[in-house]
Amino acid sequence: MDDAYRDSLSRRLSAVHHLYREACATMNLAQVNAVTAPTTLPIAFSLVHQLLIEDASRALCGGPAPLCEPTALEPLGLEIPDHGKERPVAEMIAQRIGDYDAFRTLQARVFAATEAYVATVASAAFDEVLVAAPYPERLAHTFSALVGAERGITRSDALECWVYQHALRHLGEIEHARSLVGLEGMTS
Repeated sequence: MDDAYRDSLSRRLSAVHHLYREACATMNLAQVNAVTAPTTLPIAFSLVHQLLIEDASRALCGGPAPLCEPTALEPLGLEIPDHGKERPVAEMIAQRIGDYDAFRTLQARVFAATEAYVATVASAAFDEVLVAAPYPERLAHTFSALVGAERGITRSDALECWVYQHALRHLGEIEHARSLVGLEGMTS
């Protein structure tokens, strides 16, 4: 990898973080916590899930320790202080954010930490294999395992899959869910 790749990834992360901040600035707590149908997750789920996964993934990729420790999550008033990755939808429908301002403050800190870390990764370090194939069961059937294939999941694969592409996926959910609570989408 070269500096151009790091610069591209940095710009893409900054852009997706900008869209998250914009989405959050144009929603209120009632819209974020709304459940519009019995099997539809609230926007709060996507926001919390994305944030906690990004925070943990940055650390797994060699970045600074997670900021979303239990004491940091307490002020958010989360109904479920967990990313929910291994929990059923029926359980995660209950996810709610209690203090939206506290959530947005933590979100800003996590986004800044991720952007600062990616800006400092040495070009050669992007090719370092973080998870070798064959993958543990927990990763074997994931998108990142498909991307890493037999080579293994590299730092660039992990940052692309676990942070950038994961953020895009959930941003798409949020954009759709915004229409369910009477808001418009954000990008074209």
